[in-house]
Amino acid sequence: MTTSLLQFTEEKLGQAEKTELDAHFENLLARADCTKNWTEKILRQTEVLLQPNPSARVEEFLYEKLDRKVPSRVTNGELLAQYMTEAANDFGPGTPYGKTLIKVGETQRRLGAAERDFIHSASMNFLTPLRNFLEGDWRTIAKERRILQNRRLDLDACKARLKKAKAAEAKAACEGDAVPDFQETRPRNYVLSASASALWSDEVEKAEHDLRLTQTEFDRQAEVTRLLLEGISSTHVNHLRCLHEFVESQTNYYAQCYQYMLELQKQLGSSKGEIFSGTFVGNAESASPPPAAASPPSVAAAALPAVPTIPVVPTIVGVPNTVAEGVLNPNEVKPPASGTRKARVLYDYEAADSTELALLADEMITVYSLPGMDPDWLIGERGNQKGKVPVTYLELLS
Repeated sequence: MTTSLLQFTEEKLGQAEKTELDAHFENLLARADCTKNWTEKILRQTEVLLQPNPSARVEEFLYEKLDRKVPSRVTNGELLAQYMTEAANDFGPGTPYGKTLIKVGETQRRLGAAERDFIHSASMNFLTPLRNFLEGDWRTIAKERRILQNRRLDLDACKARLKKAKAAEAKAACEGDAVPDFQETRPRNYVLSASASALWSDEVEKAEHDLRLTQTEFDRQAEVTRLLLEGISSTHVNHLRCLHEFVESQTNYYAQCYQYMLELQKQLGSSKGEIFSGTFVGNAESASPPPAAASPPSVAAAALPAVPTIPVVPTIVGVPNTVAEGVLNPNEVKPPASGTRKARVLYDYEAADSTELALLADEMITVYSLPGMDPDWLIGERGNQKGKVPVTYLELLS
């Protein structure tokens, strides 16, 4: 370990040579690092998407680390549904506002349940495989890479040691080649040089032996690490399959939400005219003076809701105001002489009764308003068909 640390320090200081890995191996390492980094980012951001509340995410993380079951949490839609239902009970479930609150609350509850199913599906089919890679395969890869790094440092240290031993052996051999002075009773310099040369020869043999061992260990560890790094391709295939499942779950979730909201819109659209018509008639009856003291036409017209963008049919004496009474007979409705408007239908609409006109998305119809008519409804004509249509389903054109 000390030798590896010394080799690492000398490499950082530029005082030692380093064994370079081949280009293919370096590409595998770079690809693995890239996969790890982006997997972490995608995982964290998906968690934010599924649970925007950071406190709730921290709580779920702690429960997972403690290996305890995460408590069931009410979704925002379900909580809103609860509040709406309680409010409807206080206001009166039979009142128009209470009825609408109950309908909207029920839809919010269904949206919350759909959200819960989507979060569970996304967590199981997408987040769990990403976490398993980071906490399983990647940790194994990181561990084997650290071992490979240590094997490489040992290998380079042995190479440096062998290089030094050979240099010292060569120097001792050169000194031993010098002619000894035999006039001395004991050629001490010659004997010492021969002894040093033998010692360095032993050191070279030992260094070569250690180098062969470290080279074998390095090659074996490099092969193990290479196989793990090549497994990143299989990881990509697995994550691709999980990504498709995530998209499918998200598509089903949004499709459910759209269907629930479309159904709610139809319910509100079919009941809106009845609710507002009843409210208008009730207000008119309570605010109208006795028949003997009827208001002038101008005052009565001012009391009606204004619809400046849609032409209003003038009141004709002798013709009953069927719209104000809440009953529309299409045969009695006459379009204004001029000023009718074209409208494009945004959504399909099913007529609730014979007084309404069924609509198909993207079709063009002619629309206009009548005196005393609820501003959220218009008279629509398609050929020889005629009936009430909700404004929310239309795009008025010039």
